[in-house]
Amino acid sequence: MGIFWQLITIFGALAFFIYGMKLMSDGIQRAAGSALRNVLRTMTKNRFLGVFSGFLITALLQSSSATTVMTVSFVNAGLLTLVESAGVMMGANIGTTVTGWLIAGLQSLMGGDVSLKLKLSAYSLPLFAIGVPMLFTNRGKIRYWGQFIVGFAILFLGLSYLKNSVPDIKNNTEVLAFLEGFTDWGFLSRLFFVLVGTVVTIIVQSSSAAMAITLTLCANGLLPFEVAAAMILGENIGTTITAELASLVGNTAAKRSARIHSMFNIIGVTWMVILLPFILPPLATFMQTVFGIGNPYDADPEQAAKAIPLALAGFHTAFNFTNVILLLGFVPWLVKTAIWSVKDSDDDDDFKLRHISTAVLTPELATIELQKEVGHFGEVAAKMSGFMSTLLNSTKEKKQLKMLKKLKKYEEITDSMEIEITEYITRLTDQEITPKTSLRLRSILNVCNDLERIGDIYYQISKTFEKKIEDKVYFLPEQRENLNKMIELVDASFVEMINNLSSPSYDKVNIERAIQLENDIDDFRNKLREGNAQRLGAADYNVRSAMAYNNIFSSLERVGDHIINVNESIVGKI
Repeated sequence: MGIFWQLITIFGALAFFIYGMKLMSDGIQRAAGSALRNVLRTMTKNRFLGVFSGFLITALLQSSSATTVMTVSFVNAGLLTLVESAGVMMGANIGTTVTGWLIAGLQSLMGGDVSLKLKLSAYSLPLFAIGVPMLFTNRGKIRYWGQFIVGFAILFLGLSYLKNSVPDIKNNTEVLAFLEGFTDWGFLSRLFFVLVGTVVTIIVQSSSAAMAITLTLCANGLLPFEVAAAMILGENIGTTITAELASLVGNTAAKRSARIHSMFNIIGVTWMVILLPFILPPLATFMQTVFGIGNPYDADPEQAAKAIPLALAGFHTAFNFTNVILLLGFVPWLVKTAIWSVKDSDDDDDFKLRHISTAVLTPELATIELQKEVGHFGEVAAKMSGFMSTLLNSTKEKKQLKMLKKLKKYEEITDSMEIEITEYITRLTDQEITPKTSLRLRSILNVCNDLERIGDIYYQISKTFEKKIEDKVYFLPEQRENLNKMIELVDASFVEMINNLSSPSYDKVNIERAIQLENDIDDFRNKLREGNAQRLGAADYNVRSAMAYNNIFSSLERVGDHIINVNESIVGKI
């Protein structure tokens, strides 16, 4: 019962720590979501700026996984190239070392005298006093910054509980004896503990949590310096799993971006595992000289335990920084290898969504993927106008039947796209959303509804054509010419709609031209309706042809109505 209770306590403390990290990350993403997007979009024009932006965002979010998932998602949405994403991923690796310094610093403080230890434990209470009232304000950003502060307080408590729940060396010398049995195999020992670090990170799905476990074990004297360093290398490999999982439901570019991240970390770990015995001693001396922390190789295990956490934080930073310096020049090679290892697939057609995925993003960050996706949706709907034009002007029955099948197929695609995008938005709305983001999501839902209705209308037009073909009814040259003019007007509206949907910022969209095009469609529809009514009853004017003609130009006008609805939703008229 004692061992079981101890394990449960450790897992509970770890869960507390992870929950605090999540609150911190989610809070700052919601408070500064648009700013984070702008950083990624404006600071990735070259590799060096990309590295800095990856470092900055990861240091703020305190989660390299959040940064890498965000990066993979933006590659999936076409907002970042593979070369740009490589720099961000490298920077994220350096940024995640900030967490190590934070944890190591706290561990060192908690290893101090009793008064300092008690003072440190009490720090979380003032943070709760500041953060909790902020959670109850009506102002969104203040509430989210409060969430960040509360998350930090919870993380602080979790780390403290983790330190207290892990047994110390005085009562568990047998653990050290057990570990020593695995440290005598030289290079194989290092590989073994790299594997242990990888597995731990995959299990807890957080390199920060894995780092907290490793440093806590070190602070309590249960892990020697070399073993802990090897485990940290393994954690660098384990953290790539998050990006790989996020890319599974993404397109080819997203999978390649995740592959670059994995290759970068694996290559770095490979050369460091080989050089580890030669690098750790001088690094330990350097940290001892600069920080005055004692020697991680001290013969007294208790004294070594006090020095190891900060020494490991220094090792983690030195390793990732050096790896970035060494591999930054090889980014084009990494990109080419990723392209070679992840083959092109059929995921870039019109039969599935391209840009949104099941990656865990906050609504503020996910809206940019959604905007790209509805832009793709608009292109799919616009293609149906081209199919209808071919159907109208073709005299070969085989080609006409082909276009009828295509119109039916694309109507099914628009139905499917609306359902999938709506389900994605529904999942996002389970989270807390800022008022501006809520308005944007409602606008996107309205856009999807109108685009799906456009697909329905074109399918109805195809049924009119199908009936006309079966009854061998033919249009007069003037009717065909007028319908072609109507299609040209609708196509111009589609072009304007797609341009607006593709705008980086919906706030800057102007729909005056879209409104003018809609007025032109209405005016031309009225002209055709009047002319059709006047010709009815004439000897050379077929009634069934006139009915089909009226049905089609009226339906095209309705397409124009839905196009202007899309434009109005873009600018927030919902």
